[in-house]
Amino acid sequence: MDQCSPGVSRPEQLRFLERVELQDLRRTRDWIATEEQLAAAQADRRPAPPPPEGLIEHGIGTGRPAVRVHTGGCWDTRTRCKPATADTARRALADGVPACPQCRPDTALGMLE
Repeated sequence: MDQCSPGVSRPEQLRFLERVELQDLRRTRDWIATEEQLAAAQADRRPAPPPPEGLIEHGIGTGRPAVRVHTGGCWDTRTRCKPATADTARRALADGVPACPQCRPDTALGMLE
């Protein structure tokens, strides 16, 4: 005979165990959700990384040549920009890649006064 309460069938005992385990699972899922919310809130509080020193905008097609140089914080960039160091941006300008007329990276990088 079973060691549990007399008169309680084995299926009833297992249903009780199932309810307890489901409550534990709900509690664990709540803890996970709370931790994820805290992590997201902390990520929102982190300052944004500083913009790169420069951006090189590339064209479309094979080889994707550089078509424009921007400062890192330029508002007039496109989706085809890649971060660049100040030296890389200066080199691109010296090689004849046009400067963005909005942010004037040539002036910002000290190449024009």
